[in-house]
Amino acid sequence: MKKLMTGNEAVAQGAYEAGISYASAYPGTPSTEILENIALFKDNIISEWAPNEKVALETAIGASIAGARSLCAMKMVGVNVAADPLFTYAYMGVNGALILISADDPGMASSQNEQDNRHYAKFAKIAMLEPSDSQECKDMIKSAVEISEKYDTTVLFRMTQRVCHSKSLVQLGEKVEAPIKDYAKNNAKFDAMPVYSRALRYKLEDRLKKLEEFSNETDLNFIEWNNSKIGIVTSGVSYQYAKEVFSNKASYLKLGFTYPLPMKKIKDFASKVDTLYVIEELEPYIEEQLKANGINCIGKEKIPNIGELNTDIVAKSLLEIEKELIETAEEKVVNRPPTLCAGCPHRGFFYELGKFKNVMVAGDIGCYGLGGSEPLKAKDTCICMGGSVGTAHGVQKVFDKFGKEMRTVATMGDSTFFHTGINGLIGTLYNGGKVITCILDNRTTGMTGHQENPGTGFTLEGEVSADIDIETVVRALGCKNVRTINPHRLEEVREALQWALSLEEPSVIITRYPCVLKKYSDADKEEFGVLKDKYFVKKDLCIGCKICIKTGCPAIRFNNIEKKSFIMESQCVGCSVCSQVCPKDAIVRR
Repeated sequence: MKKLMTGNEAVAQGAYEAGISYASAYPGTPSTEILENIALFKDNIISEWAPNEKVALETAIGASIAGARSLCAMKMVGVNVAADPLFTYAYMGVNGALILISADDPGMASSQNEQDNRHYAKFAKIAMLEPSDSQECKDMIKSAVEISEKYDTTVLFRMTQRVCHSKSLVQLGEKVEAPIKDYAKNNAKFDAMPVYSRALRYKLEDRLKKLEEFSNETDLNFIEWNNSKIGIVTSGVSYQYAKEVFSNKASYLKLGFTYPLPMKKIKDFASKVDTLYVIEELEPYIEEQLKANGINCIGKEKIPNIGELNTDIVAKSLLEIEKELIETAEEKVVNRPPTLCAGCPHRGFFYELGKFKNVMVAGDIGCYGLGGSEPLKAKDTCICMGGSVGTAHGVQKVFDKFGKEMRTVATMGDSTFFHTGINGLIGTLYNGGKVITCILDNRTTGMTGHQENPGTGFTLEGEVSADIDIETVVRALGCKNVRTINPHRLEEVREALQWALSLEEPSVIITRYPCVLKKYSDADKEEFGVLKDKYFVKKDLCIGCKICIKTGCPAIRFNNIEKKSFIMESQCVGCSVCSQVCPKDAIVRR
């Protein structure tokens, strides 16, 4: 049976067929759907959202030590968070297989940087596989499990967003029955004290030698011979681009197992072609290793290492072929940046925060990252997940030392607070800071598509769980100044910010209201009710001041002929923010 699947869906199918028993992740595009789809196999696989990627990998490591085949998925910046346990478990090997999926985001479609995580495999000295389509995503998970257990290694499974989200046909297979392995106490293997780790270090190098021998023999690395004029060494989705551009005018060494590289096979292939290209995304990971081994090749001197590759870029870079495009008047193309949704509970908060001019606002990763966009302009920085409070604390300490009369505000979401934001808050409380920390609790992990988190009261598998109350946690950390407010009530937001700014000690403001796109739980309905009303503009009262436009709500338009605002009824959800800011009471309920 064949089925059309994304790469993420195919990985989930592969996990099921390979006998994976435990899977963990923190949601992050482009990896999110992997765990969401693995959760569909809950009769066979335990699936859990972790509060962050480090915990996700640690729990998967625990499952591996216990003897279960385990898998952990995250986007590429999440591996930075998980690097600590990754490097140590690399020394230890495994009991049950351990697969770490890194979903890279070339072109930064939804990330704050570009990062080529193939370097992590080389850095941590673990095996690595790279699929190029959905069928390989499924099949290579099974191969990764076999390699992990045979060679006693964690396997890095490197995907990119094009492989994650593109669809292709997948031949389904049968589930492999894989009872967990026996667990036996073994301090020499799993207790990373220096006395043991020194011995494990030598075993790690021996393991790499065996893996390199395997890389030269495995069918995961194969040659397609067409002619000897042009040879292409490639991996991942770049293989698809190369094939589309060169077709049968080149021969290919397609690498699916990319650490350690099959250098013997590469040298043999290179010796039989006139010109050797390396096509890869993003960094010259393969190219640098080839050149270090004396293999002449052409790569990043022609192919860019910035942004996602595509067939047009490959054709232009290597063949100087450029497609003719339809000419457009670029000055007439309207810029359409992302914006907070109509009715988003973050909008009222940022509208009021933006009015305070003597503050520096440290933002974070999530929907609230859009708080710095026009017309709200209520954010100054964004560094990394959970980084807002630490950044704001450092800024405030310098402002205070050098007499700068400014205050700092940190903004983060509920999932971000549980991820690593809590650590930053602990830091500012412990070190006598006075940051105003604003936790925007929209009752879900919003930007990645409404995943559960420790504060929502539900697990990934839909089971009712402990609902960890943010205000209770914040007070338990020792913060005396805490308020929870409704962000749709602008006066409440304004008063809370003024109160916090009046204090010379740390404070926390929690805005609590569900994401407008969230499917309300029974608890949501009981606590918040449901927004039912629509709003419209009374033309006879509207003076065209555009204050309602400054809220940034995409449901509000301005008629340049009539010089009046109007509201798209199909988009309005009745949050009432526009009605509250109108100086003439021209915006009313329908």
